[in-house]
Amino acid sequence: MKKLLNTLFVTTQGAYLSKEGETVAVKIDNDIALRVPVHTLGGIVCFGQVSCSPYLMGFCAENQVAISFLTENGGFLAKVQGPVSGNVLLRREQYRRADDLIASASIARAVVTGKVANCRTVIQRALRDHPEKVDAEAISQASQKLINSMRRLQTESPLDVVRGIEGESANAYFEVFDHLVTSQKDDFRFHERNRRPPLDNINCLLSFIYTLLMHDVRAALESVGLDPAVGFLHRDRPGRYGLALDLMEEFRPFIADRLSLSLVNLCQVQARGFKKKESGAVWMEDDTRKTVLVAYQKRKQEEIEHPFLKEKMAVGLLPYAQALLMARHLRGDLDDYPPFIWK
Repeated sequence: MKKLLNTLFVTTQGAYLSKEGETVAVKIDNDIALRVPVHTLGGIVCFGQVSCSPYLMGFCAENQVAISFLTENGGFLAKVQGPVSGNVLLRREQYRRADDLIASASIARAVVTGKVANCRTVIQRALRDHPEKVDAEAISQASQKLINSMRRLQTESPLDVVRGIEGESANAYFEVFDHLVTSQKDDFRFHERNRRPPLDNINCLLSFIYTLLMHDVRAALESVGLDPAVGFLHRDRPGRYGLALDLMEEFRPFIADRLSLSLVNLCQVQARGFKKKESGAVWMEDDTRKTVLVAYQKRKQEEIEHPFLKEKMAVGLLPYAQALLMARHLRGDLDDYPPFIWK
């Protein structure tokens, strides 16, 4: 199994990254604030006005360390990476399956089953852990809807039907998401999912963590030789990473949603860390962003037993494990793609 490596998040505006020997040097106001050996890094994420030397970019590309550039508020701008690894035959099979709607529907059913199951586990855990703070009846009804969705996914349905079930399940889940916010209700009330831009604090937090998750999932797919742009549930669209979005669906509830709820319910983030622009868009202030990044990195270091592989691994390696399983399925080593289902 691949070793879990750190992600270097650089949020200080005006920082400059350069190569010094076998290390990545971070300079702030011409003073070196940090040196990190490249072999300890899995990726670098730069927020806002952060720049890198061309020599560092080439050095990182040689060492399979991708550098992502995001806006200060987490919007994706660009990514620098080396050649895509893996067998071209694997990618050709991926493209063939994506062009086959029946094959795509089979993989999409597995992905959506993982997402729906994990959404249900999130709300059931809230019901178990905070029965006095949540609307038990509403959550039970949503849980039953998700069970019904999983039953429907057991039949061989066309891709459009699978996508419809995914949409219905997401609506049922987010209808009760506000009940899972058990503290700071006035400041983090959830009405509906909104993005591009997020219009309230909780959606801003969710979108930011989804961006971090996308970085990790996309890197995992590329590391096993798959094309993150060609998906099965999410169809081709210019500028969209369909397969990365597919794989993310299994992890949104387990990693991103749970982390967002923990940060709010434990008061690790507060309303003063978010600001609303005149346009209505909400953005995250620097100190809050750093708090979220530290919490995300700690979450990735926690251990869990993979439900299919029966192997203990860090949470941060789960996208890599699922990317490997996807590749094994496409190669014909596995009859079906086994989604990650949190138990």
